[in-house]
Amino acid sequence: MGAVVGPNGAGKTTLLRCVAGTMRPDAGEVKLLGRPVDETDPATRAAVASVLDDIDFFPDLSVVEHLELMAYAHHTPDAEEAVEEVLAALSLAPARDQLPLTLSSGQRRRLALASCFVRPRRLLVLDEPEQRLDAPGREWLADRLRREKADGVAVLMASHDAVLVAATADLRLSIGEREAHE
Repeated sequence: MGAVVGPNGAGKTTLLRCVAGTMRPDAGEVKLLGRPVDETDPATRAAVASVLDDIDFFPDLSVVEHLELMAYAHHTPDAEEAVEEVLAALSLAPARDQLPLTLSSGQRRRLALASCFVRPRRLLVLDEPEQRLDAPGREWLADRLRREKADGVAVLMASHDAVLVAATADLRLSIGEREAHE
């Protein structure tokens, strides 16, 4: 599992977008399983689950409907069971029938993460996944990321949370760090 760290504006989100295939790099190429990563490629969409900074939901679907759609669209085995497990794990069960617009910002972040965890994935790309999570949510996230890694899922995240990075990352890439000059 890798973590990208650095100050705001250093390019962490841009790097993650290139890895997830939502942006093309100015130079070089990003490959996953020997194939170029491109979000328009069905193989990329099947392999990559991501939470980037532009979270969007189906506005007319409830939380549970959104998650069921994600699970069914990605052919999740035992989709209903996977959705129920994620709802419980992320404390979203009480909000299962709510529309995304009615959720708190923390609940929306949990829904974004849940959308990744109800579907098969080979690569998980997360941009500051700890944002808007309370202390129990951050503990759950660290545990879940360790389980993802143990299950063979590649994880790349950008984070400002040094505790989360220390608890989960095997590799740490610092970008945009400026040396102090006197």
